[in-house]
Amino acid sequence: MMIDQRPATEPVIRVGLLTAVPRVDLNLEGAFASSKGIRVPEAAYTVTQGDGELTLNGTGLRAADLILYPVDGAKGRFTIHGVTIGIQFHWERKESQTFQGSLRLEARPQGISVINEIPIESYLTSVISSEMSASSPGELLRSHAIVSRSWLLFQLRPRVSSEPEAGPNQSLGEIIRWYDRENHCEFDVCADDHCQRYQGITKAHSPAVFEAINDTRGQVLTYAGQICDARYSKSCGGMTEAYGAAWQDMSVPYLSPVYDGPDTLEGYGLPLRVEANAERWIRSTPAAFCNIRSRELLAQILPGFDQETPDFYRWRVDYTAEEVSGLVRDRLGIDCGPILDLSPVLRGDSGRIIKLRITGADKSVVRGKESEI
Repeated sequence: MMIDQRPATEPVIRVGLLTAVPRVDLNLEGAFASSKGIRVPEAAYTVTQGDGELTLNGTGLRAADLILYPVDGAKGRFTIHGVTIGIQFHWERKESQTFQGSLRLEARPQGISVINEIPIESYLTSVISSEMSASSPGELLRSHAIVSRSWLLFQLRPRVSSEPEAGPNQSLGEIIRWYDRENHCEFDVCADDHCQRYQGITKAHSPAVFEAINDTRGQVLTYAGQICDARYSKSCGGMTEAYGAAWQDMSVPYLSPVYDGPDTLEGYGLPLRVEANAERWIRSTPAAFCNIRSRELLAQILPGFDQETPDFYRWRVDYTAEEVSGLVRDRLGIDCGPILDLSPVLRGDSGRIIKLRITGADKSVVRGKESEI
């Protein structure tokens, strides 16, 4: 693997901020103009949908697609209220977030889509301030900039016709699903954890963030002459996982299991696909770089809402049998009756479950992959 720097004209990408909403409340700071040159002054606005068209209240603007461009790119910004972050995570919430660039609103049968059009390097400035804290050390910010840029450009590559579609694979008693970009047909990337966190200029930027972007501008990771699929996580539990365990059934050589520790795994049996080895691994705390206990260090490198969870490396949550039955019914849309047992069918090299058998009084089903579980 190597770092490649490719000079090119900086493209603009489309970032999905909201989808399928009945109305949008927003504020414009600085003057904006529509695609027809109609000036939209600084103020608070509401966008509603009716008869397949959008209406920007108080302006007379009405169209299926509304595009607002900042008159002064350096001063123009817009705030969208009610943006959901942490979708389907335990800390899911709504925020008001402020963005630069152009604002696009599109009428769709399911509701309004809100899209931010912004140059790639400006997008990345926000990403590395949203995924981690802007107060992180410079080397960490620079590394993150290269990784985030690589992931983004890999996702934007033209899809070849021979590449299998991501999505469900259903067979006898099994529903196996993974998640890629199948929900992003209207824009290039989403703004939440499913892609990369992008919270505009809401999170504090620091001079070190802009330096990290400028110092690494255009740099990407490559493998065999191609930009890497550099997807990443904050904590790996001590062992990273193979690509195929979580996503499409294929091997990606540089996304393979790696022990995230300083020493050998003495005292632990491998592979972690074996149930007894996985249980010993999960019920203990092997030394690992991602097992950070310093609250001071975490406060320096993580955004505030990530610090609300006290345990990153090993954690436990207790559910009643009734709660588990409700979760299965609500999240998976399957009523198995009272849940009697949850048992691993297949584990990956990290010990994570790839296939889980859910046994109920009325029905049993096997679900996967890792994100679905």
